[in-house]
Amino acid sequence: MPHDLTSLDHLDQEELWDARAAASYDTPGTGMEAPDVLGPTVDRLADLAEGGPALELAVGTGRVAIPLAQRGIAVTGIEISRHMIARLREKVSDADLPVVQGDMASTRAPGEFSLVYLVFNTIGNLLTQDAQVECFRNAAAHLRPGGRFVIELWVPQLQQGAPGVPALVGAVEDGYLLVDTLDTATQRLMSHHVRFGEGRSATVGRSPHRYVWPSELDLMARLAGMELESRHADWRGAPFTSESGSHVSVYRKPARDQ
Repeated sequence: MPHDLTSLDHLDQEELWDARAAASYDTPGTGMEAPDVLGPTVDRLADLAEGGPALELAVGTGRVAIPLAQRGIAVTGIEISRHMIARLREKVSDADLPVVQGDMASTRAPGEFSLVYLVFNTIGNLLTQDAQVECFRNAAAHLRPGGRFVIELWVPQLQQGAPGVPALVGAVEDGYLLVDTLDTATQRLMSHHVRFGEGRSATVGRSPHRYVWPSELDLMARLAGMELESRHADWRGAPFTSESGSHVSVYRKPARDQ
């Protein structure tokens, strides 16, 4: 490893997902909030909810939850960062979108849900396999019989990395560069977010993650009493193949508790 991928582990979630991080999440009309990105996401989640209540784990600033609620779905959120919740509250009231502050792996929200969802790679914010397993169990505990748990997650493209080079370029965009350094033995990585300003100026932010393979997620679901219902390459339902860079996986709790 070129450096210690656990160097940020001493920070709590409030420090990792601070006010600056919360502010960077809101990009109205562009990026993750572009209509061609957000629209299919909300459409699919609304279909999967089948009119029942939904719970978003790591609801953040409400990028998905708010438009889903505007579609008539009763949405509740769990979010560990008070900074994220504060940004969300600038846009919607607690009456319209209640949020419980806490860890998505253990915090319980009141009620029973037909849909629990976790989008945009966020399960990787849990840095151990045990914590990710507990997240699945927490999702299952919130679901009514027959309910669904949906995860959106990237697929590590390790074949793109040259032998002995422990880094992958994740994105190259105008004003933005993402480089991931990783350790395949522990499935830990550090994302380096470089944002370019005027002239030669730039800012660098780092965030720690643990990547998860689709088959590993399937086993986590089985441990939580759920089964894979479907897997697609995107929210529009494109086929998932060995070339896919991400996936949307839908797990279902049995119609009757066993």
